[in-house]
Amino acid sequence: MLGAAAVTPLARSAWRGPGRDPAGPGFRIRTITAGTTLRGPADAEPLHAALAFLKSAKRAVAEAGYEVQTLRIATQPFLEDAASRARADALPALQALDRAVAAEGVLVSIGPVLAPDGDDPDFPAWAAELARTTHNTSFTARVASPERGASPRGVTAAGEAMVAIARATAGGIGNFRFAAAANVAAGTPFFPVAYHSGSDAVAIGLESPPLLSAAFAGANTLADAKQRLTQSLESRLGPLERLMRSVAHQDERAYLGIDVSPAPGKDASIGEAIEVLTGVPFGSASTLAGCAAITDVLKSLRLKTCGYSGLMLPVLEDPVLAQRATEGRFSVRELLLYSSVCGTGLDVVPLPGDTPADRLAGLIVDVAALSTKLRKPLAARLFPVPGKAAGDLVHYDDPYLTDCAVMKLE
Repeated sequence: MLGAAAVTPLARSAWRGPGRDPAGPGFRIRTITAGTTLRGPADAEPLHAALAFLKSAKRAVAEAGYEVQTLRIATQPFLEDAASRARADALPALQALDRAVAAEGVLVSIGPVLAPDGDDPDFPAWAAELARTTHNTSFTARVASPERGASPRGVTAAGEAMVAIARATAGGIGNFRFAAAANVAAGTPFFPVAYHSGSDAVAIGLESPPLLSAAFAGANTLADAKQRLTQSLESRLGPLERLMRSVAHQDERAYLGIDVSPAPGKDASIGEAIEVLTGVPFGSASTLAGCAAITDVLKSLRLKTCGYSGLMLPVLEDPVLAQRATEGRFSVRELLLYSSVCGTGLDVVPLPGDTPADRLAGLIVDVAALSTKLRKPLAARLFPVPGKAAGDLVHYDDPYLTDCAVMKLE
């Protein structure tokens, strides 16, 4: 259907969501992420400088009419090469760091905490304890890197950590702040995979699906849809880019760019935008082509981009994706297929609570292999939900997560 849309009108059906043209810029700033280097989790001076910068940056962009959802700090991965004992000894300082940023309403990511070939049998328990005793701290295990390719030890450790975190936190919610990261570079503003390298920097991420829906709603062909989206994003994001360059320059920070991935929210569905483009429910034939078309635009924008800058499909964060998953319209394996042409991998996917670590590792190694083969950043953020089986409805009292049926792991 969509393949023919390059020369014929896009399919229209009852599934096409309404186009939206929000007042103001038409998108939200999901995150302003400041990158900073700490000598360790107790290093207060650069932390305070980053907090001050974020407050100033938020004030500047708010005065320009933009809504900022979150402020975040990404540090260098100071624990990645740590020994098991050193990692355990750092827990109290990490908990204090979490309290410090939480008091300011800021999130922090400490990046990879286990080297790709790290062999630490205590890591799953340590990861579960960190997730259980913090609220605003994100972290990852690196499961593939450009230098080493996929890491079997890292894959195994990540799967075991996800099981341990699920058991240690209510509803497995701690896995919202942990991911297996494959070939994710420093400077990505989105959590939980963000981490920092080099001099102080800043990057931003967006919540922008309504812009996509609005661009697609008025299009008659695929080429027209892509052109309209390109024009919309470049015209809307250009002023923001100029503003952030100025803000970064005033604080002598490197400006890394905008991660133009259209992160969804409860009232801003990327699933809806894709359905506007394809004219069919997400998961139907032509969904892959729709994902590819959007990614083509995101990768070709005349803006300074960073991070993933691809299509995010986080099932538990998007009401339309969650609804289509509940209807059984796509599988976990199909999500992985979509990752080959778009964005971030397997993201907040609800799975049966009794899923063993080796089954999770099987999914993670596929993500790592795909990332390595395609030379693109991907991650796996998997949600084993304790006490839930495939088909059971999951509900979280969380502003970012929507109701969804647990997906079958085939």
